[in-house]
Amino acid sequence: MIFSSLLFIFWFLPIFFILYYVCPARFRNIVLFAGSIVFYGWGEPKFLILLILSICVNYFAGRLIGHFQRPVPRKVFLILALVFDFGMLLFFKYINFFIGNLNHIPGLSLSEVAVTLPLGISFYTFQIASYVIDVYWGKVKSERSILTLGTYLCMFPQLIAGPIVVYADVADALHERRVYLADIGDGVSIFILGLGSKVLIANNVGALWTEAGKIGYANLSMPLAWLAMLSFTLQIYFDFNGYSLMAIGLGKMLGFTFPKNFNHPYMSRSITEFWRRWHMTLSGWFREYVYIPLGGNRKGNVRTYVNLFLVWALTGFWHGASWNFVCWGLFFFVVLAVEKLFLTDFLERHPVFSHVYAKLLIGMSWMIFAITDFSEIGVFFQRLFSFTAGADALYYLQNYGVILLVGCVLSTPVLSGLYEKFRMRVPGIIVSMLILFASVAYLADAGYNPFLYFRF
Repeated sequence: MIFSSLLFIFWFLPIFFILYYVCPARFRNIVLFAGSIVFYGWGEPKFLILLILSICVNYFAGRLIGHFQRPVPRKVFLILALVFDFGMLLFFKYINFFIGNLNHIPGLSLSEVAVTLPLGISFYTFQIASYVIDVYWGKVKSERSILTLGTYLCMFPQLIAGPIVVYADVADALHERRVYLADIGDGVSIFILGLGSKVLIANNVGALWTEAGKIGYANLSMPLAWLAMLSFTLQIYFDFNGYSLMAIGLGKMLGFTFPKNFNHPYMSRSITEFWRRWHMTLSGWFREYVYIPLGGNRKGNVRTYVNLFLVWALTGFWHGASWNFVCWGLFFFVVLAVEKLFLTDFLERHPVFSHVYAKLLIGMSWMIFAITDFSEIGVFFQRLFSFTAGADALYYLQNYGVILLVGCVLSTPVLSGLYEKFRMRVPGIIVSMLILFASVAYLADAGYNPFLYFRF
């Protein structure tokens, strides 16, 4: 089940929230856990076993880590929990990637495993791993209630595509929370804004990127290649930011405050700034649980760059079982290393150049991300700089020019401040209702409704 579906909006949400609000506060974790199980199991019931197993393993690991005072048994149970968590992730997401690469060894011919990627496993693995690590570090106490821990891991708003919510962020609310009418109204408006971002903008600009793939990258003129790159750049932002907004809005309606995941990333003037604004919960997770434990920037320049290399290789690999994702991560490592060495001061002194520089590299990085075939990546970049004209760009500009312009404007803070000012007033409520009506009308008629980050 996905947020941008009529089933979710008109059936699941009303039934769930009626039950959630009418039951006494002490039973709301039960309702939330049960609702989340229904939400997840609706599309992939066979993987509920894996989710329940993850809850049980990490619950008992956390309890044992909290019980022992001596470092050796604490470390043993931490390692066992992490081996299970990341072992499941490696098996389901990467086993055939490893087999395919091993088969390049002469004389070796391994059969691929018939395995399906469980929805959201990349996100909930990071969340539950952060819990046992924080218990080991003493940042949080081990959770006594398996239901409460299960509610944390399975919470449907952020279960399958983030934002990545660490246990410490919601521990207090899991045990005691109140839901106020103002929070419900605020959550509804945020949810509608996210729904409109995904349905009305991401889906429509993404259609151009899909068209470019059907045409074939080798057949694109230079202007159309740039339009296609722009369309995917906008699609992935409004797709993922839209989902994050819907998750944050639903969280508010439940009585939780989820962390912000995006902060107008395309306004960045460097790649360093971009990653402070894009998918901030993922960046924060790698910083807290990988970069800093490795030593961060505290052990000299060489160690700092080695740590950065490892973090960005893992960041790329986390996104998918394909070498283009690894290259995408390493692309950012190289650029960030160059900025760290000498480029940042220059970018800060030249604002116009820095904006052009950042947007160009961000757009190109998305092409490495989106195209899994290396030869096709090369073809696309050739078309970007082929200096070939073509009437195809004018045709697609006529069809997609308005939505591309709207996407460009809405990716900036130009209108967001005005909207926030009036969001809970009559003008903002009217705008929200119009967005909801338009989104529902689109969903009732359209067949193109993917969530890009579900496959990562």
